[in-house]
Amino acid sequence: MKARLEYNLPDEQEEFQDAVNGAKWKYAMWVMDNELRTLTKYAPDSMPDLEHETYEKIRTSLHRILNENELNL
Repeated sequence: MKARLEYNLPDEQEEFQDAVNGAKWKYAMWVMDNELRTLTKYAPDSMPDLEHETYEKIRTSLHRILNENELNL
């Protein structure tokens, strides 16, 4: 099976760049998810509870947004 995407350049340049950079976006989101995971899993004892909870909420929101858009890491 083959698939082909066609764009009318330069009119659809932004859409073309989105398609071309899809893997970069996925990697960036994966890195962000892992950064947030590290900040919560290996948090120092000196980290305030509110800061820890905030990182957890942000990570939860990231996962919710990805799921709502049927995206996965």
